[in-house]
Amino acid sequence: MNAGSGRRRLPVRGSAGRRPVGGNVRFRRSRGVLPPDQVTTRSRLAWLNSASSRIGTTLDLERTAQELAEFTVPRFADGAAVDILESVLRGDEGSRKTEPGIPQMRAMALCAIEELSNLEPTPVGEIFVHAKEPHETLLHRYVLRQGKPVLLSRVRDDDFIRVAPTASAAAQLRAAGVHSYLAVPLIARGLLLGSVDFVRGRGAPPFSTTDLALAEQLASKAAVFIDNARLYGREREHVVSLQRSLLPRVTPATPGLLVHSEYAPAAAHHGVGGDWYDVMALPGGRTALMVGDVMGHGLPAAATMGRLRTVARTLMTLDMAPERILARLDLATRDLEDEQVSTCLCAVYDPADSSYTLASAGHLPPLLLDGQGAADLVPVPAGAPLGAGVIPYDPLRLHVPDGARLVMYTDGLIKSRDADVDAQLDRLRAAVLSLPPGSLEKGGLVERAPAAAARFDEAVLLVTTSAALPAGDLRVWELPQDGRAASAARGLVTGQLAAWGLEELADVSELVVSELVGNALRYGNGPGELRLLRGERLVVEVSDTGPDLPQIQHAGLSDEGGRGLQLINMLCRRWGSSRTVTGKVVWAEQNMPSSIPGRVSKVDLGL
Repeated sequence: MNAGSGRRRLPVRGSAGRRPVGGNVRFRRSRGVLPPDQVTTRSRLAWLNSASSRIGTTLDLERTAQELAEFTVPRFADGAAVDILESVLRGDEGSRKTEPGIPQMRAMALCAIEELSNLEPTPVGEIFVHAKEPHETLLHRYVLRQGKPVLLSRVRDDDFIRVAPTASAAAQLRAAGVHSYLAVPLIARGLLLGSVDFVRGRGAPPFSTTDLALAEQLASKAAVFIDNARLYGREREHVVSLQRSLLPRVTPATPGLLVHSEYAPAAAHHGVGGDWYDVMALPGGRTALMVGDVMGHGLPAAATMGRLRTVARTLMTLDMAPERILARLDLATRDLEDEQVSTCLCAVYDPADSSYTLASAGHLPPLLLDGQGAADLVPVPAGAPLGAGVIPYDPLRLHVPDGARLVMYTDGLIKSRDADVDAQLDRLRAAVLSLPPGSLEKGGLVERAPAAAARFDEAVLLVTTSAALPAGDLRVWELPQDGRAASAARGLVTGQLAAWGLEELADVSELVVSELVGNALRYGNGPGELRLLRGERLVVEVSDTGPDLPQIQHAGLSDEGGRGLQLINMLCRRWGSSRTVTGKVVWAEQNMPSSIPGRVSKVDLGL
């Protein structure tokens, strides 16, 4: 029986005055220890052989330890406690023996019959806390320091203090009628993991040397299962730590878009894998968003995720269209040695017209909430997963009203073993609509998602909310297609900067926009739009229909041209270009005056 109230405790560990704490303590109603004359060698071997199927059923350390304790009570002992060295749990794997002094132990499992349920050991999961003057017990001296078992067939009055860590705990053992004590080390692969100790109370025969041999054989089997669980748990922690380090630590501030990101680790140990997301601010106020899921679990999937995210982030930096990013990612995935496959959903948000451009590589469709109480799945054309080698990908352009929310996620949020994907997507839509206002951005969907408590895979959630830009922060103009374009662009830029109170940036901005428009006239069939964005930085952007992207040239001393982009590279924080459906966009970015320690003007350059 499980002592959910936390008032019944096993006798071997504890001290007076400690408030009982609820834990994984198991109790048996009836005594099961057989008299020695009724126990045969065959029955002992059969019981020992059954341990392989009843202990180590999972790779969970706590559960494995609890299975060991429950396996021995009441068939072998009236009470059992499994304890693991804290140094082993930390990964300090030195030798069979511990260092001098009283080692730190963590209680991993407890089990006792009801007659011994009123005692108070250290609660499961906690480190032993001894009295102000702890003393060395038999378990410390022999089991943990020398790796030897301890057998007290008959516990005398002066033995209780040698078994219990405190005088009060010794008194509790004496009052409960404990008369026999046995402790054996848990050793696996030459490493001392901890100990398991047993007690017998009134009405049970004392432990014998035969019981000691049986306990050592059982401990040898169980130690391997416990060590396997410990090693697997440590590997899982490494994978989770690696995965978290590969995900974005902070979400950048993006104009016109509020972003909430969330990563939910897998509830199951085997569920750690390669889910990822990324958010990046692009020139012109645009925002790139991405969620992906590497098929598979464990360290290989997490490593693949890290490589794909690095490639994807590089491609997003180039301000490429979502469908082109996925095509490049597919090529990169096929070049990976482990031949893994991944799904991915990529989106770019443009605050100028409140639109998303989306492309999918076999990923689940996002969910759009229009802000008026409706929620629908966005019909993004589902291309082949990355690594399958089936390209190109088809984009979808979606205009949304202010306040609309786009929910991007991985399949861990809806995956189920007893329902198909369509049913789970309908449940997800219903769950989103049932959330109280504001809870979607506070992590409320993970608890109410279709997978919910039954979720066995990790999940990534990315929620974006479109918001109107501050009044006048983004200005867009159509430029004439003739020689007046440069003069018109300079006038528009200087006038707008004066309206914003940024006259200090006017000289450099005039030079930048003149060069961008001049290149569009010469190489791009004339300029298209001029875009000016005021945010954390000032961005000037000019579009055209030309196919060639500009590059910095090495101009000689006698050359009359070829220095425009060199000046832009010197005067601006950064600049770049990207292809669009109709041509390309060239942009340049300047720091705002408050963050410029020393500014350069055309006069300083002798222009």
